[in-house]
Amino acid sequence: MVYIASWDEFVDRSVQLFRADPESTRYVMKYRHCDGKLVLKVTDNKECLKFKTDQAQEAKKMEKLNNIFFTLMARGPDVDLSEVTGKEQMETQPAKKGRGRKQ
Repeated sequence: MVYIASWDEFVDRSVQLFRADPESTRYVMKYRHCDGKLVLKVTDNKECLKFKTDQAQEAKKMEKLNNIFFTLMARGPDVDLSEVTGKEQMETQPAKKGRGRKQ
């Protein structure tokens, strides 16, 4: 098992691992409330990658990784992931207000 310190490296290597063998790759998330630690693990039974954090801001990054894996699993391992990151950037823009008077 390899703990990877850098988030970007973990995401890149995890995506490479999934694309190499999508049939046997697993993604596991474990959260320990008493410690406040989040551990993410991606494995294909030959190589195991782990990322551990106790920072709350890493939870948003975990959601992005979930979206990447959902996209890879639903559309196939050859999909362009720039669509996933582009959509998330659009979500961060402020939303229009609801009904009301136009000014």
